[in-house]
Amino acid sequence: MKKHFLIFISITFLLFPYSAYAASLEGMPPVLDTNNIYAADVANNLSEAVKHVPELVYVPNLKSNTVSVIDPKTYKIIKTIKVLKGPQHIVPSWDLKTLWVNSSNGNHLTPLDPMTATAGKPIYVHDPYNLYFTPNGKYAVVMAETDRQIVFRDPHTMAIKKVVKVPCAGVNHADWSADGSTFVASCEFSGTILKLDTAKMKVIGKAQLPYKNKMQPMPQDVKISPDGKTYYIADMASNGIWIMAADTFGKFTFLRTGLGTHGLYVTRDAKNLLITNREEGSVSVLRFSDNKLLAKWVIPGGGSPDMGNISADGKYFWVSGRYDSEIYVFDIEQGTFIKKIAVGKEPHGLTIWPQPGRYSLGHTGIMR
Repeated sequence: MKKHFLIFISITFLLFPYSAYAASLEGMPPVLDTNNIYAADVANNLSEAVKHVPELVYVPNLKSNTVSVIDPKTYKIIKTIKVLKGPQHIVPSWDLKTLWVNSSNGNHLTPLDPMTATAGKPIYVHDPYNLYFTPNGKYAVVMAETDRQIVFRDPHTMAIKKVVKVPCAGVNHADWSADGSTFVASCEFSGTILKLDTAKMKVIGKAQLPYKNKMQPMPQDVKISPDGKTYYIADMASNGIWIMAADTFGKFTFLRTGLGTHGLYVTRDAKNLLITNREEGSVSVLRFSDNKLLAKWVIPGGGSPDMGNISADGKYFWVSGRYDSEIYVFDIEQGTFIKKIAVGKEPHGLTIWPQPGRYSLGHTGIMR
C-alpha cells in the first residue's frame, strides 16, 4: 500500500508541478499554468459572466465628477454619468458583475451595471482612492490613501471586516503573488513598498526604494510577471521601473523607461508589459523574457498617459490623458498611435469592459 501511494504521489507531481499546490490562498481558483498566471486572460477568452456584455470604455473624470462612456467602435461618447466628487478609478468586481466607481473625495463607491451602463445607489466608503479584491473573492480591499489604511471589506455590501493601518504615506496600488498568499502595495508619498499577508490581513514587510538623482521615489502601479517570479513597480519620480524578485522582497534593480512612469499592463499573450510615461507622453514596451525594452510609442503633439487597459481582443490599448482632458488609443500589434478623444477634466483610471479572465483583482482590471 505504501509503495502504491508513493507511486501515485510521484506521478501527480510529474503531471502537476508543485508550485501549483504550494501554499495557495484558500478558496482561490487554481492556477491554470504555472508558467503563466495570466493564462485565462488570452484574447477574447470571455467568461460566461460577461459574454453578452457590450464592449464599452468607462472614463472617470476626476475634476468633472462624471464618467464618460465611449463606444470603442465609433470612438464616440454615448453617455455621461454624473457621480460623486473625485472619481479616481473604474474597478471590475471579483465576480465580474459590477463596475465600481471610486469617488475618493466624495467618500462613496458607485456601482455601475455593465449590461446597461447605468449607475446604482452609491455606498458610503471613506477615502476609496483605489479598490482591489483578494484572489479568492472573500474581501474587497480599499486603498484609503489619505487615511493611511488598507481596509478589508465585504465585496458586495462593502461592510468593514478589518482596518489595517499602514506605516507609510500614499498607499494606492498593489498586485498579488502567484499563489495569492501575499500582495505587494506601493506607498507613493513615502517611496516605500509593503508586503501583506492576504489571509491574516496584516503587514509583514516594508522596504524603502533607493533614491535616484537625490529624488525620493514615487512608486505607482505594481504588476507581477507571468511566471510569478518578478514584481515590477512603476516610479514616477525616478522615471522608470523597479524590478524585484518575488522571493527576495526589498532587493531592487532599476530600469529607466521615461519621464513620469506610471501604469503597467500585461499584453494578452503575456509576452510584454506596456508602461505609461505620463510626463513625456509615451508608452514603453518591455519584454518579460529578458526585461528588454523593445519600443517606445510617442503620442503626437504630446500627452499625459496615465491609467487604462487593453481591449478584449488584445489589439488596442486605451489610456487616459490625465492632464489633457483626453483619451489615447494605440494599436498594440502595429505599435502605433491611433486617436485622441476629448473627455472631461482630469480623466484617470479608465477601464475597457468586458475583459478576458475568470476573476478580477480590481484596479482597472487585473484579470486572472
